[in-house]
Amino acid sequence: MDFAAFCATSRVVIVAGKGGVGKTTATATFAVAAARAGLSVLIVEVEGKSGLTAAFGLEPLTYDEIDLAPNIRARTLTPDEALVDYLEDHGMRRVARRLASTGVLDVTATAVPGMRDILVLGKIKQLEQARAADLILVDAPAAGHAVSFLMSPAGLLDAVSMGPIRKQAEDVVAMLRDPARAQVMLVTLPEETPVNELVDTAYALEDRVGIQLGPVVVNACIAAPPDESSVPVDAPDLDALRAAIAFTTERHRLAQSQINRLAERLALPQIHLPLLSSVAVGRTEIDTLADAFTAEVEAW
Repeated sequence: MDFAAFCATSRVVIVAGKGGVGKTTATATFAVAAARAGLSVLIVEVEGKSGLTAAFGLEPLTYDEIDLAPNIRARTLTPDEALVDYLEDHGMRRVARRLASTGVLDVTATAVPGMRDILVLGKIKQLEQARAADLILVDAPAAGHAVSFLMSPAGLLDAVSMGPIRKQAEDVVAMLRDPARAQVMLVTLPEETPVNELVDTAYALEDRVGIQLGPVVVNACIAAPPDESSVPVDAPDLDALRAAIAFTTERHRLAQSQINRLAERLALPQIHLPLLSSVAVGRTEIDTLADAFTAEVEAW
């Protein structure tokens, strides 16, 4: 499959997964791969603590956009700042700033269940409608919160019968349910618990949110080790080398069994990213993963 065409499937891709599975790394990897394919990319981080910029050697994100790399920009979104933006866009700049300085915004944003999430999603919808980038990648909350985060617009439709809040919720629901505008890319590890949680999250998102699911990213996939017969008979530390091969072979087998189980339970394409030997993930590692990401898609 042509990689640029793959990137153009949806204008907004919400990257979600259980905490610790490498969701932010997958977001950065996709961004670099898409930028190489000639797309402009905007990464939107919604929790304020993803560490996304560390991989690019930059300071933490703020509400203002920064350049991460060629063709890649990034920013964070918070409910308070999104509400200020909304009020300013509707001619209430002075009121917005006054609310922000007095702390009333926090009360306003929590008065209606799901209000904080709809403020953030509403801003993402605004960026999508304004064509802020060819591809908007949302580094979403961890899986449990991601479901409630994406369910909040539909919940507000039930709770609010009229007015600007309902209109915002309607517009966000329309975006989330249009595959050309939005989809979710789930991330997991080839391990039993993360796979179980991903499958549960996938069904919840389809049934309760109605959003299209994109391919599943399986992080930290263990490469098949060389066969023991390929080890020279006179190799130093022969026993230790054979033990290492046996250990890696078993880990690869267990990981592959989880990958196969995921395929049986969830009929979605998979993108396998390799397990890296590096302790920290920097730009070199992201480039390596972007190579693998692109190759996996182009092999479909």
